[in-house]
Amino acid sequence: MKTIKIYRKVAKLKKIDMFYFDTQNHEKTILCLHGMYGRAETWVDFINRYGKEYRIIAPDQRGHGLSSKPIARYTAEEMAEDIIELLDYLKIASVILVGHSMGGGTAGYLGAVYPDYIDALAILDMSANGPERRSTLPLEQLPTEAPFTKGWPMPFKSLQEAKNYIRQAAGSELEYHYFMNSLTETVEGYCMMFSSQAMAAYRTYYTNWYHLLPKIKCLVLLIRAKGSDAVSDEDFDKMQSLISYCLAYEMKNPDHNVHIADKEEFYKYFDLFLEEYKSRFIGVS
Repeated sequence: MKTIKIYRKVAKLKKIDMFYFDTQNHEKTILCLHGMYGRAETWVDFINRYGKEYRIIAPDQRGHGLSSKPIARYTAEEMAEDIIELLDYLKIASVILVGHSMGGGTAGYLGAVYPDYIDALAILDMSANGPERRSTLPLEQLPTEAPFTKGWPMPFKSLQEAKNYIRQAAGSELEYHYFMNSLTETVEGYCMMFSSQAMAAYRTYYTNWYHLLPKIKCLVLLIRAKGSDAVSDEDFDKMQSLISYCLAYEMKNPDHNVHIADKEEFYKYFDLFLEEYKSRFIGVS
């Protein structure tokens, strides 16, 4: 597979600075949103696969990677506003949007609330289920540790210590590499690039978003991992029933990182999604 040149950029938005990957090579754009604890880096293989035909943009969302990490609620509304600002900053009228896990929630919100910006939408291993009401916990009372990494002995004293600990904590080799992508060295030692408080905020203020699904009028791709802990059978069926134009698939691999767990199978489904979009929505056979 030919390697696509990636430009590393920072957009100065109203509330944050947003770091992003950008191939800058075509007019039609696919924008990719990573999951919780993730980074733009998780999309590199996807970029190499589709970058010959599409411009691919992949930001570090707020609270993650090299983007700003403000004290905020990290709701889908806030994170979606960042993406709309990014698109306006880049003068991009509309995109095919792909979101994994947390990014899938943001993508769903964007598809429902900002339909003019979204031509087609892929939601990867993310359920619309959640609490019916948003927490009213004041920001100043938020926990300072992220749910998954709570208790990790950070900063790690050495790179080897970090590798050993993360490998033991991770549920799979893919999850190990997922977290290693966010490991960085500081003067104190090795830490994660995401904000622990941001991760705690996202979990605290997350809410159910089934009500948004009927508002999404573009083509939607739903993919979940086999026997997914993130998307139950009931959730998967309900989401499909509420979406007007939906393609839905279950990966054979149970890993949550569906876009990298079995790339051949994932790309087969994503190719079908792109073909359906071209034939049904823009008349390309």
